[in-house]
Amino acid sequence: MKITKAIIPAAGLGTRVLPASKSVPKEMLNIVDKPAIQYLVEEAAAAGITDILVITNRGKGVIEDHFDHSFELEKNLEGNPSKAALLESVKRVADLANISYIRQKETKGLAHALYCARAFAGNDPVAVLYGDDVVINEKNPAIGQLCEAYEKYGKTVVGVQSVTADKIGLYCSLGVTPIEGESRVMNCHKIIEKPKPEEVMSLFAILGRVVMGPEMFPLIEQGLENTPEGKELYLTDIFSDLGKEGRLLAYDFEGNRYDMGNKLGIMKANCEVALSHPEIGEDFKAYLKELVKTF
Repeated sequence: MKITKAIIPAAGLGTRVLPASKSVPKEMLNIVDKPAIQYLVEEAAAAGITDILVITNRGKGVIEDHFDHSFELEKNLEGNPSKAALLESVKRVADLANISYIRQKETKGLAHALYCARAFAGNDPVAVLYGDDVVINEKNPAIGQLCEAYEKYGKTVVGVQSVTADKIGLYCSLGVTPIEGESRVMNCHKIIEKPKPEEVMSLFAILGRVVMGPEMFPLIEQGLENTPEGKELYLTDIFSDLGKEGRLLAYDFEGNRYDMGNKLGIMKANCEVALSHPEIGEDFKAYLKELVKTF
């Protein structure tokens, strides 16, 4: 079944990047000349996704404005022939996909945020691109890689990459078994959130990309009903339950992933994207070469 729907959870408070996120949503922090969330929407569109639901909360209306037409700006650019390419790039943002929005009115974590999208998903599988995670692969979008795996096997797929042993405790650890004949697809049978050293099963961690089958939403609903007031339901617990039943895959996706909820991740993203930018790349590279000589 071709996947045409995607969800982007973008309701987080961005506390790890304060004070920058005090009045500007972290999803709108730039990577060179585009806000982080635009990279996610472009990735989804490149994978053939046509309908996107962005889950926001109070104070994030600027995200909606960014993906809308700005008629005053466009009219101004139309009057200057030298800015034709810039005009096209601005207009293109509004036409990437059919984008709708819903608010998560209470900060109750990722599982609850996704449950807010159950009507949008209906009985269809949906791609999920976490708002914190930008993954750049211009030849083969990461979410498209997961969609192909779902379409082949018909199981929920979590996108993973290997992290270092000293960092795995900040994420989750997956128990996986390779599938014969596949280089990147694995059966996933267990997940432990923020594992202790003795609980680490592998260095594979879920990093911002998922394709969920429709069976996920009843499981999330049941989990929310059984979660005590004041506690958060971890989405990884739902995935782990699926894994125990043989209904979960892990896909080691190709692409450079940047954590935009982390100050160092933001700087890495800006630096590496700037180096390959067609407009400033060569000048920036020369600047860095001279800069490092002073340290």
